[in-house]
Amino acid sequence: MGNAGIIADDKLDHALAAGLVPERLQAFVARARREVDEGLLPAVQVAVARHGRVVYADTFGDAGEDSLFCVFSATKAVTSAAAWLLFQAGELAEDERVADIVPEFASNGKDAVRVGQLFTHTAGFPNAPFRPLDWLDRERRLGRFAQWRLDWEPGSRFEYHPTATMWVIAEIIERRSGMDFRDFVRERLVAPLGLDDLFVGLPEAGNHRVVPCVHVGEALTAEDYRKMGMPEPPVTEVTEEAILNFNRPEVRAVGVPGGGGIMSASALALFYQGLLHGGLAGTELWTADMRASARRIRTGDMVDPVYRRAANRGLGIIIAGDDDRHFRGFGRSNSPETFGHNGAGGQLAWADPATGLSLGWVTSGFDRNPIRQGRRGVAISSLAAELCEPA
Repeated sequence: MGNAGIIADDKLDHALAAGLVPERLQAFVARARREVDEGLLPAVQVAVARHGRVVYADTFGDAGEDSLFCVFSATKAVTSAAAWLLFQAGELAEDERVADIVPEFASNGKDAVRVGQLFTHTAGFPNAPFRPLDWLDRERRLGRFAQWRLDWEPGSRFEYHPTATMWVIAEIIERRSGMDFRDFVRERLVAPLGLDDLFVGLPEAGNHRVVPCVHVGEALTAEDYRKMGMPEPPVTEVTEEAILNFNRPEVRAVGVPGGGGIMSASALALFYQGLLHGGLAGTELWTADMRASARRIRTGDMVDPVYRRAANRGLGIIIAGDDDRHFRGFGRSNSPETFGHNGAGGQLAWADPATGLSLGWVTSGFDRNPIRQGRRGVAISSLAAELCEPA
């Protein structure tokens, strides 16, 4: 499909008024929707925001403009940004022991874990099991925390924790705020930013708007990885069954803090405008100092064992950094200061301070081929990062 004429005139005019370059936008949109046009992905929604507002948004495939999508681990940035409010208010500190806040967590050597390590995936329990519906039963919830064991000494290494640490962060938010963490996110973050289409804990009435997740494509075999000279990805809790659980209304309602956010691409892009500017529409949630602190890399020279590159973790977000940024979920042309957190299945979410752009790209098609998925994300993000000149 060619690039010419794929954007409606009204959408194009709106984007150009925000400083986006028309030829670049056409190329970006063509790539953003390509797998829908080819029949691989059933639905995609995309949004680009700048200057605190959405400047381009569209939906392709079997979805509508009012559709919502599960963004999986892109949720981590939302949960983390909610906790930033507690740090900012002096109600939480990174060097606090988690066990001093949640005593039930202290067993099996976990009394050494510090709050900050939960946000940087250095806490030492990456594979700790937790069923989403157990969150609703306080006895089961705390029993899980007590059962968990350390795989390695906290703070000694980096290894991605798909969900475990975010459950503990949600518990900390509840204990320090006195509110259900879903209410805290909604009342202290979502409502002030005016993000009506961002949910961590979806109400029953919203389920008809959610595009169900499906798996697409064929999984790579051990031989495929061998031919590419790449190790097979490690087996984690992110199984096909776990992904499809987010099609269940009762699981969506839990608001899994590390992976259950339900939202539109526009809400995701606008959320990152809020992180970039401290708030939206004249409302300041996070001070400049808090935002600078959150974006400070805390993992030093720790290496991601999967990609064998520097982890570059801030306070619940990933920082693009050096030329290896495309291994961290960003485009090759993003600036080093870009920050974000993508999600399983290829969800893209970031803000780039150099241009003021933020991106939300979401899909209901969970690609079984992680190499193709990764290349798609790098290509889309690279084109998005070049939609305008640096501010």
